[in-house]
Amino acid sequence: MSVQKVNDHTLLQSVKRGGTVLVDFGALWCAPCRRLEPILEELDRQWDGKVPIFQVNVDESPESAAAYGVMSMPTVIVFKDGQPVRKLVGLRPAEVYRQAAAE
Repeated sequence: MSVQKVNDHTLLQSVKRGGTVLVDFGALWCAPCRRLEPILEELDRQWDGKVPIFQVNVDESPESAAAYGVMSMPTVIVFKDGQPVRKLVGLRPAEVYRQAAAE
């Protein structure tokens, strides 16, 4: 498995798949977003697909960013059964994302 890229057209079906899903909203030019990528890749390896992780490039998918109130990047939103339940703004340690997904 690996972190999958989604866009305005595919995000909704990705989060509605049930269970817990993490969605990272960021941009290529965002330095903290680039530092978050290896953290998410490592979590993805540890979770072995049990908690899917998706990335949204806000420059390419502004509708998704607006729909979920993304104002700063990176923003990671935790979805449970298709509903957003937690929003983490800014770069955080891996353990924060791990705990948010387990709640």
